[in-house]
Amino acid sequence: MTSSLPRAVRPRRARPPWCVRAARAALGGTAGIAWLALPVMTINSGTAVAAGALPRAGPVAVGTVAPPQDETSGADLVLPLVAVGAAAVGAGYGYVRRTRRARTRTTPGGGDGGASPPPTGALSGDGLADLDELDARARRSLVLADDCVRTSREELGFAEAGCGGADLAPFTGAVREAERELSVAFALRLRYDAGDPADPAARRQVPAAVIGRCEEAGRLLDAAADAFDDVRGLDRGVGRAVEVAETRFRALAARTPAAEAVVADLLRRYAPSASDQVTGGTEQAKDRLMFATVHLNQARQQADRGESGRAAAHLRAAEGAVAQAAVFLDGIERLAAELDEAASLVPAALSGAEAERAGTQGRLTAVPAGEIRSRVLHADAVLASVRQELTSGRRHDPLDVLRRIVTATAPLDAGRTGVLSAAALLTARSATGAAADFVTTHRGVVGAGARTLLAGAERLLASDDPAGHLRADALAREARDRAEQDVRMHGNPYTEADADTPGTAAAVLGGVLLHPSPTAPAPHFGGPGTRTRRVASRP
Repeated sequence: MTSSLPRAVRPRRARPPWCVRAARAALGGTAGIAWLALPVMTINSGTAVAAGALPRAGPVAVGTVAPPQDETSGADLVLPLVAVGAAAVGAGYGYVRRTRRARTRTTPGGGDGGASPPPTGALSGDGLADLDELDARARRSLVLADDCVRTSREELGFAEAGCGGADLAPFTGAVREAERELSVAFALRLRYDAGDPADPAARRQVPAAVIGRCEEAGRLLDAAADAFDDVRGLDRGVGRAVEVAETRFRALAARTPAAEAVVADLLRRYAPSASDQVTGGTEQAKDRLMFATVHLNQARQQADRGESGRAAAHLRAAEGAVAQAAVFLDGIERLAAELDEAASLVPAALSGAEAERAGTQGRLTAVPAGEIRSRVLHADAVLASVRQELTSGRRHDPLDVLRRIVTATAPLDAGRTGVLSAAALLTARSATGAAADFVTTHRGVVGAGARTLLAGAERLLASDDPAGHLRADALAREARDRAEQDVRMHGNPYTEADADTPGTAAAVLGGVLLHPSPTAPAPHFGGPGTRTRRVASRP
């Protein structure tokens, strides 16, 4: 079959290699010699063979004597030898071709030997599997960078209390710069999760950008870690640092009974849902303080033996636990204040919402009349339900009531100023604080999704836009739900039987320790490259 390509563009066939050509020549020579030798050998045998003659089947004449068969003719020997030689040459030729093809193949086994290699992009991130891996790496980078920033911020607080007049401004600046890089990474991730950008080529660039920002945040903290250790001087002794931690420990232990009384009072005055987010907070604070007690004692014992490196490791574990105990107790007191503020704001917010509802027609001039009516009917139903709940005398959740009022009137273009704006800010601040506390005290298992939503809520909360505050409230509550889901899915694979120190399981859940072991590292100020370093003991 003739090729359809013009002669000028047909690919020129490559000349076979010398070994292939030699095999072909040997095969041809062997066949030629055999062809020339056959007539001679046949004549010498004394038997005439007519070309193309075949033996005929028929009766054998009686008395015919068969020729003697005790001698083998030359043809009988030559033909098998020729066949064997031809087969050997053919096998050699096939082996040479297979070897040549295997050496020059550019695709994996089983593919087309003449196929070209896959495009470079398919191996470096353009493929779906590579994009999924890049996306997973971006999520891991966000979690690691966020943990580093939170730990560095905590230890910096202890350093500020224990280093006297030391200049800590460079380290405060490093943490702030890392926070800015991380904030940009979270903003990129939040848009990415929402489907922005939509273009596939542009979306491929987002995970890489997130990873780059996280790595820069870690680099900033890593670069400051050694100098921070020099200023804090734990390798020279932990006495002053232990005193600071013990002072904070005693203050928190004294606040714990009062916090328990606050929770009981909230349950008495408000609906149970109002204090759900701090339920069990005092018990978790006690767990952290119990863990801190053991490690503070061990820090002093190691320091007395001159093991400043081991003493510093125990001190860092105790400081992390003390910091988280403070988060639990601060959250209880903050929620009590927010509920009291919300309760005092509800009557004014309800009246303001009803007044805003009356002026809806004048504000929504660009909205179709049917849509305006639908929004007004919905707002009327919500406000009537709220008023009925307030007049019934039943306990309620003031923050939830404010949220319902603000959310119902927002579609009426209300709440940009005045009491409704203040109500939106209060609910957003409360929800964001609660989500941040939960992530901080469970960061050992909380993933990137919850942290991304929380970062978005914190960014919107810092704005002056009431609409942004509504969005912040929604993001924060979703972040809390996602974080709680992470904790439920992870479970608690560690029990107190896994470690010698009470409270270890809770400490691992909170990221105070990286795993439940007496020698487990407690993370330090620094980025991914330095957070698990150990302070060297000085003689």
